[in-house]
Amino acid sequence: MRKQSLPIFTSFILAFITSAFAADKPVSFSRPDLAAAATLRERALADGTAYQLVTSLTMEVGPRPAGSAGDKAAVAWALREMNKLGFANVRTVDAVVPHWVRGEAEFEVLAPFPQPMPALALGGSIGTAGEGIDAEAVMVKDLEALAALPAGAVKDRIVFFSNRMERTRDGTGYGKAVAVRANGPSAASALGAIGVVIRSISTSDQRFPHTGGLRYAANSPKIPALAISNPDADALARQFESGKPVRLRLKSSSRDLPPAKSANVVGEIPGTDLAQEIVILGAHLDSWDPGVGALDNAAGVGIMMGVAKLIAGLDVKPRRTIRVVLFANEEFGTSGSLAYVAAHEAEMARHVLGFEADFGAGPVWRLSSRVHPAQLPVVDQIYRALAPLKLARGGNEARGGADLDALGKLGMPILEPNLDGTKYFDIHHTANDTLAQVDPEALRQSVAAYGVAVWLGAQYPGSWERVVAPKPPRR
Repeated sequence: MRKQSLPIFTSFILAFITSAFAADKPVSFSRPDLAAAATLRERALADGTAYQLVTSLTMEVGPRPAGSAGDKAAVAWALREMNKLGFANVRTVDAVVPHWVRGEAEFEVLAPFPQPMPALALGGSIGTAGEGIDAEAVMVKDLEALAALPAGAVKDRIVFFSNRMERTRDGTGYGKAVAVRANGPSAASALGAIGVVIRSISTSDQRFPHTGGLRYAANSPKIPALAISNPDADALARQFESGKPVRLRLKSSSRDLPPAKSANVVGEIPGTDLAQEIVILGAHLDSWDPGVGALDNAAGVGIMMGVAKLIAGLDVKPRRTIRVVLFANEEFGTSGSLAYVAAHEAEMARHVLGFEADFGAGPVWRLSSRVHPAQLPVVDQIYRALAPLKLARGGNEARGGADLDALGKLGMPILEPNLDGTKYFDIHHTANDTLAQVDPEALRQSVAAYGVAVWLGAQYPGSWERVVAPKPPRR
C-alpha cells in the first residue's frame, strides 16, 4: 500500500507546487495590447496635439490663479477642448477656492549699500500698510538656523532666509528647500519678526524671483513675505557679510478676497468589459500669475489630454475607463482635489490606477511606481514596452503629485513616468514660465511614455491590488 500511494502523494505535491508557482506568475499582456502600445508610441512621437493645447491655453487664457477671471476662463477652455477632442461624459466638479490677489511688491536695501531688487509676494502673503516696513534685518540659512538663534534676535526685524536650493533631476532638491517658503514666515513671526524675505526656491541664475504658496500658522501673527531671485539673494548676502548692519524695506499690496467658485473639469474615454474601473489621469488647470503657466502646468494638461486623444483613436478600445481630471487650485491648497474626492466618495475603490503630470514638459527619463509588491512584475512588463524610449527603471516609492495625494492615501496604485526636472526650477513660478520654455519634441516623447503606460495599465488582464503601505515622506 505504501509503495503504491507514494507516487500518488508525490504527484499531488508536484501538482500543488506547480499550481502555486502558476498563481505567482505575473499575468502577461496580450500581443494585440502590446502591438497597440507600440502603435500608440509611434503616433505620439509624431503628434502635435499636446503642444497645440499648451499653445492655446497659454495664449487664449494666460495666467490662471485660483479665483481669478483667468481661472474661470480656463474651466471654459477645458470644457470646450475636451468636447472638441471627442471625450465622453465631459463635465465639471465644483470646487470653492481661495482668491488671493498679488498686487505690487517692492523691495530694497536701505543700508549699508542702497539698491532696489525685483521681488514677488509669496502666495497668500498679507500686504503691508502705507509705505511698507523699514527695519534692520537678520540673515539665517534655514528654519533650523532660525530656531538656534538666541531669544529676541529677530524681534522687530526682517528675517532673510539665504539657503539655496540644490539642482536635481527628480526634484528632491525642491522638497528639501521648500519648507522655508511654506513655514518660514510663521516661524519668524513666532519669534517676533515683522517681515520675511526668502531666496527664491529656485535653481536659476536669472533675475526672476519665484513665487509659491506659504502656510500661515494659526498661533502666530501674519507677517508679509517676499521672494527675491538667486542673483539678488547672493548680492544681499554679500551686504550681510560686509559686517555692517543691514536695513531693508518691504512694501506689498497683496490681499485676500472672499473665496470664489471654480471647478475641476472631467472627460473620459469609456472602457469596455472593465468600464467600472477607472484609470485616472490628473493635471492641474490653475497656475500662478507672474507668467502664463506653460510648464506649470499647461504642459501637464497637454500631456494628459494628448494621451487620452491618442488612445481614443486606436482601433481597439481600452478595457478600463480612462478619466482625465484637470484639477482646480493645486497651487494654493489642492481644494480641487479635495472636492473631487468628496464628490466621488462612493466610487473611490473604483479608482484602480493613477497617473499625474505636474513637472514640466519632459522628456520622461524614468518609470517609477507605487504598486502592491506582487505587481512589480507587471510594472517590469510595462517598462519593457517602453524600451524604445530608453528610460531608466525607477523604484516603488513613487508619490504621484499633489492632486492624487488623497487617492494615493486611500490605497490607489500609482504609475509615474518621471519627467526630467533638471531645469524645471529655473522657470517654475516665475514670469519666465512661457511657451518658449516648452520643447515640442520633449513634449511628444512625454506623451509617448505616458501613453504606453496608461494604455497597458488600462489593459492589464489581472486586478490592480490596493497599496496598504503608507506613502513615503517627501524628501
